Amino acid sequence: MQRPTYFISQPMLYRNNRNWYGYKKISGKIVSKKSLRTTSKQEAEAWLSRMRVSLKAIEERQSFSDSEFLPGPAIGWLHKDTQVLPYDEPESWEAIKNLNCPVHIVFNDNRMGLVVINGEIPEAMLSSDATIPIIGSLAALPAANLGDRSFCDDHGIDYAYYTGAMANGIASVEMVEAAANSGLLGFFGSGGLDLGEIEKAIDALTRKCPDKPFGFNLIHSPNEPKLEADTVQLYLDRNIRLVEAAAFLDVTLPLVRYRVSGISRDDGGLVVTPNHIIAKLSREEVAEKFLSPPPEHFIDELVSIGELSREQAELCSLIPLAQDIVAEADSGGHTDNRPALTLFPTILALRDKKQAVFNFSQPSRIGLGGGISTPWSAAAAYAMGAAFIVTGSVNQACVESGTSDDVRAMLAGTRQADVAMAPAADMFEMGVNVQVLKRGTMFAMRAAKLYELYRNYGAVEDIPAVERTKIEKTMLRCSFEESWADTKSFWQHRDPGEIERAKNNPKHKMALIFRSYLGRAAVWAQRGDVSRKIDYQIFCGPSMGAFNEWVKDSFLAIPENRKVATIALNILYGAAFLRRCNYIENMGISLPENLKKIRPLELGQVLEYLK
Repeated sequence: MQRPTYFISQPMLYRNNRNWYGYKKISGKIVSKKSLRTTSKQEAEAWLSRMRVSLKAIEERQSFSDSEFLPGPAIGWLHKDTQVLPYDEPESWEAIKNLNCPVHIVFNDNRMGLVVINGEIPEAMLSSDATIPIIGSLAALPAANLGDRSFCDDHGIDYAYYTGAMANGIASVEMVEAAANSGLLGFFGSGGLDLGEIEKAIDALTRKCPDKPFGFNLIHSPNEPKLEADTVQLYLDRNIRLVEAAAFLDVTLPLVRYRVSGISRDDGGLVVTPNHIIAKLSREEVAEKFLSPPPEHFIDELVSIGELSREQAELCSLIPLAQDIVAEADSGGHTDNRPALTLFPTILALRDKKQAVFNFSQPSRIGLGGGISTPWSAAAAYAMGAAFIVTGSVNQACVESGTSDDVRAMLAGTRQADVAMAPAADMFEMGVNVQVLKRGTMFAMRAAKLYELYRNYGAVEDIPAVERTKIEKTMLRCSFEESWADTKSFWQHRDPGEIERAKNNPKHKMALIFRSYLGRAAVWAQRGDVSRKIDYQIFCGPSMGAFNEWVKDSFLAIPENRKVATIALNILYGAAFLRRCNYIENMGISLPENLKKIRPLELGQVLEYLK
């Protein structure tokens, strides 16, 4: 029996006040009332044109019943006795919610239905009893298939998702361990810590995660180049094979040294680098450097000091400086507040341009971070082609983070507009800003005031007495002389050279005092020093507000219930589920609105769906 290609209702238009409505009729009966609603006559006429599809003759039946129609072409046929689940009943939606369950969408008994694919369909399709038309097929989409599988394979993880580093150990050992135990990649936040503290974290993670992947942060330290070099040396000594390079404004010798140390060819002739870099960035000029081979002058310098052989140096031109790049959009902490929708395709196009020039055996992968905290933002990132995604602010609100309960409670009450930019402690003199929480704290305003004074005056003594008194009373809570004594004590241990610079440069001395306030503001928050709550510095992006809106009235609204694995797996599951929903809608098939409402699931539930 020859099957018709289309069964479709006749499209109609009518106007009521300012709105144009489109609906469908078969034999005079309205079968779809919500096909279109628009105030644009042009859009209405375009819809009508698209909907006018010729009906092909039906060999054995010349007409259908009034309510029988298909919204698109039949792509196959099922046996008349096939078990069909009702499309409009919530119990049937479990087949769509189960990511590993492929289904057919069919039209049966004058309504839509779902058929779970069981492998016995092809034979039935050849039978004359195959009378149930298939109007769409939905393949399985495991969350593990989101992103680029090579990212997972190279790093030994299950999901193309990693928890980004947050300075001062806020991205803690416990957070990295939780990520590793859930098939994710986690980075310890070593920025702002001394070498002893970093080495303790290395010891702990090596002991707790002996067979699981993890990484450490390497933050650009233009004001402390020795610290950056010493951190790289520590990583090389302790065989830390993966770092997240953050806040780099330019390539540095220690960064290049880390990347190319131990470079060689394997037995198959492929270039092998034991050490890998994931670079977080938001500027094209910086991305261009990480997507290119390591600079030749640094390679030559490493050869001259005996770090590389001449043969190894020749191999360095065959690899990108970073194998993975994070296009970092509007994030907490160091950020340029770039929109993800424009930043990601720009960095992706730049990658393609560089790959065409250098023809690396493995092109750099481009992931997306900044603003990702819900299934919708994650689904959008993967849909744009992100090889992986990165979360940050949302993890700081988790019980595993290395911050205080007070901060976690403040983050749980954050909305999207509750963030602001403030001067960065580590790049204060350069005028670099970071994004912080402004609700419940005056840090952003006070830090901006200190930078204004730094720009306008050459020394502490030049600041008007009224301003000095105000700063001493509200921010420093001691005299400038006492603050300088504390600051000197800190730098005597950290880098005595800074004290010498301050002796000869009063403006630098002023900067060190102001930076002391900025740095301690983060410590007060991390320790939960309520006497300094008004000065808390809390890195935070607008994604925190989006997350809170999503989990409102759910178990994740309670700060004590927020755990890294629960949040990450909910985001991944929700993103994969939304991709399945989008695929159905792209076939021209409407979904019930209730189906697309994603509520957070307890860890056990989400693990069942992810199986």
